[in-house]
Amino acid sequence: MDNMDWWLPVIWAGLIGVSVALYVILDGFDLGTGILFPFAEDHERDQMMRSIAPFWDGNETWLVMGGVGLLVAFPLAYAIIMPALYLPVIIMLLALVFRGVAFEFRSLARRTGFWSAAFAGGSTVAAFSQGVILGGLVQGIHVENRAFAGGSFDWATPFALLCGFAVVSGYALLGATWLIMKTEGEIAARARRHAKLLLALVIAFMAAVSLWTPLAFPAVAERWFTSSNLVFLWPIPLVTALAAVLAWRWIEQGQEVSPFIAVIVLFLLGYLGLVISTFPYLVPRTLTIWDTAAAPASQIFILIGTAIMLPLILGYTVMIYWVFRGKVRHGESYH
Repeated sequence: MDNMDWWLPVIWAGLIGVSVALYVILDGFDLGTGILFPFAEDHERDQMMRSIAPFWDGNETWLVMGGVGLLVAFPLAYAIIMPALYLPVIIMLLALVFRGVAFEFRSLARRTGFWSAAFAGGSTVAAFSQGVILGGLVQGIHVENRAFAGGSFDWATPFALLCGFAVVSGYALLGATWLIMKTEGEIAARARRHAKLLLALVIAFMAAVSLWTPLAFPAVAERWFTSSNLVFLWPIPLVTALAAVLAWRWIEQGQEVSPFIAVIVLFLLGYLGLVISTFPYLVPRTLTIWDTAAAPASQIFILIGTAIMLPLILGYTVMIYWVFRGKVRHGESYH
């Protein structure tokens, strides 16, 4: 393997990893807002939707970038992962489409009950499906002769379902802290109460996943608990606990922006833990990023286009969040 063959897959793995992280954070809070819909009154739901209206469709750009990056840079991994997780992926995409339709139609409908339920249901199903996909990847995929050799329901395990519920609660926590930051009155007060409950639930899920993975998957235990690695990795759970404590404290103190930032840090630390557990495997414990990489010429060609488009996408994203900063008050709209 020459130098180019080594570093090109690393760059692409980094780009896909950043895209996934941005998607989880940015689309996570608007999916979480939808998950919290059933706990609000109808007029409050209008304000909740207005708080995410300028952002929600742009947030999904990062999901597209991650998926396309996987296809063009790691086609073998794409060819294995997609059939292994076909059902939860299709359910996720249909839920996102249904949710997007509900978002647009709810503002036009005279009776909003059906579309509110559709928006909440689509948000919850999409979040649960993403957690199941994550669990299915972490637990591993049956591969023979560099091809998927398992069944259509190999992903349907207790661990994957646990990850599904964990992601739903995590997105709901992001949504609650977003509403604390972006709304006021009863919506913000209720979001603060929800955030405390959801934070405790998320910590419980993180602890369960952190215990389950090394016990069920020896390779993960070896990665974390060998003496040489432990020296460098022990601060991660410590900082995670600190982020959780700070998030709780800031929610209790009535702060508005700090809880959202603390929860983002909590998510990023959990994501970092999963990366440490699986890297450099793109198909965990079977094929690495180098095993599944496209030809260097293909990677370079797409990388040139990405180098042009990525700053534009990032600049647009930053601009939108800056322009629409501040709270959405009752009766206000971005339209």
